[in-house]
Amino acid sequence: MNKNNKSFYLYFVIIIGLLLFTVWIGTLRIQGNNYTKGEFESQLKNENVAIAKISPNKETPTGSVKITLKTGEERVLYVTDVIEIENLIRGYGLDPVVESVPEENWFLNSVFPILLVTTICVFFFVMFNSQNSSGNSGGKMMNFGKSRARLSLGDNKMGLGDVAGLKEEKEELEEIVEFLKEPGKFTRVGARIPKGVLLEGAPGTGKTLLAKAIAGEANVPFFSISGSDFVEMFVGVGASRVRDMFAEAKRHAPCIVFIDEIDAVARRRGTGMGGGHDEREQTLNQLLVEMDGFGTNEGIIVLAATNRVDILDPAILRPGRFDRKISVASPDVGGRQDILKVHARNKPLGDDVDLEQIAQTTAGFTGADLENLLNEAAINAAMDRRVYVKQEDIKKAFIKVGIGAEKKSRIISDKEKKITAYHEAGHAILFHVLPDVGPVYTVSIIPTGIGAAGYTMPLPEKDEMFLTKGKMKEDIMVSLGGRIAEEIIFDDITTGAYSDIKKASKVARRMVTRYGMSENIGVINYDNDDDEVFIGRDLAHAKSHSEIVAGEIDKEVKSIIDECYKEAKEIIMKHESVLHRCAELLLEKERINRTEFEALFE
Repeated sequence: MNKNNKSFYLYFVIIIGLLLFTVWIGTLRIQGNNYTKGEFESQLKNENVAIAKISPNKETPTGSVKITLKTGEERVLYVTDVIEIENLIRGYGLDPVVESVPEENWFLNSVFPILLVTTICVFFFVMFNSQNSSGNSGGKMMNFGKSRARLSLGDNKMGLGDVAGLKEEKEELEEIVEFLKEPGKFTRVGARIPKGVLLEGAPGTGKTLLAKAIAGEANVPFFSISGSDFVEMFVGVGASRVRDMFAEAKRHAPCIVFIDEIDAVARRRGTGMGGGHDEREQTLNQLLVEMDGFGTNEGIIVLAATNRVDILDPAILRPGRFDRKISVASPDVGGRQDILKVHARNKPLGDDVDLEQIAQTTAGFTGADLENLLNEAAINAAMDRRVYVKQEDIKKAFIKVGIGAEKKSRIISDKEKKITAYHEAGHAILFHVLPDVGPVYTVSIIPTGIGAAGYTMPLPEKDEMFLTKGKMKEDIMVSLGGRIAEEIIFDDITTGAYSDIKKASKVARRMVTRYGMSENIGVINYDNDDDEVFIGRDLAHAKSHSEIVAGEIDKEVKSIIDECYKEAKEIIMKHESVLHRCAELLLEKERINRTEFEALFE
């Protein structure tokens, strides 16, 4: 809590105290135990009253009588006619004390309320002014049009050397850093540094991490903001924030402006239901003008990150705005090993931990996935009350991250366990026999957190840049292996293969419509673009093929599935003895590893 907030709360408490004091003064009355008129008259008859003190109110003839009994007890009687009660008391031979009518307190009734209201108004006026002039845009009240970008002035100690696994990406960004440090070296030969750099890639690959490293490496003012910070429910606010952000950046040039998740504000225009008056589109128009319009923003480099470059407006992607597009891909085996070393710095590792082997078995993992893997392993070690991480912890974390936490407490019938065992054994045999999809890492019939009754986890040992037709057909065969095993053994099928069939169908359809891997359909792309997210464009979107072609596509997809089903069934029938032995071992141990599974083929 900063100093301004502490002062605010102090003043607020004082004002509340004054208000409560005023209310208390206004309602102040004589304290004591209340009396009824009948009880009072009874006490007078019994001569129990020692002193009676009458206090008239300002609103006469009302008032109160404070009675002191001979026992010393004090009571209060509120009356509507003090004259009547005075005569009553005198009638019983008691001389009451009658006070004069209280005079009006002019300070409390007139001056104090005015003074209190004035104090409150001055207090809030001062607080508004102090917050609006504090320089912190995040704390400005009722100032919607101001930029929410956070300014960093050399307080970031992170550099490009702290980023592992992105060698080529760092080399491209080092040119930006070099220009900010020595601009004359470039301007002498007529070179113009890129005005904008767009980092694109899958979630978790390290786009935002690269931006942080650039900020620390360049040692220049660094403005960071999220794309969603521009968009508000009030029309014109986003465009105003863009103008304010670039105006602030000009005052700190040379500098870097980083916009994270730029797709929130730079989505393609004319695709929403709001038309050209959409608030987001106005914000984008202002961003386009600021990046490369009539005005000049020399010394300002815009760095942006997104994982949806396909939905960005073409105008913002052209040279002069985002001159350079850097694709941040998932790391290769060498990059994964370097990333693992970085995240293992503050984790004590056992002598059996082999980071090189972990890097080889985590093909497709991003930097965020690898960090999460080691973090889960460290949590496992802490739960076992160990001060170091073992290889077994990493194996458990690998299953938890890849498949989900196992639900060992779930009660499953023997029949369902047997069906699951043969189902997973069918998958595992195809993983082992087919050359491009294996080998098997773990086979289990323990239910998982994703709702599966069991799982078969393969172990990809190499990175693949593209898929072959044979590899995709093998993927389909593996997906159908569980259903085939159920059919062979039980002469019946279950719903457990639902997700497998869905996956196989999707792969087969992409082979036909997207990759041109069908002899009958030909090398033509009939893909309807499943990633389309624009409602406005979808309403008028025409299909890229006729109904006759759609029927041919369906036939070709079915043909691929049927062919893969037939080949996979022949392989499983050929290894039926292994199928039985694998299922029996799974029923006995519930989970088997690669060595135990491969021993079944010997």
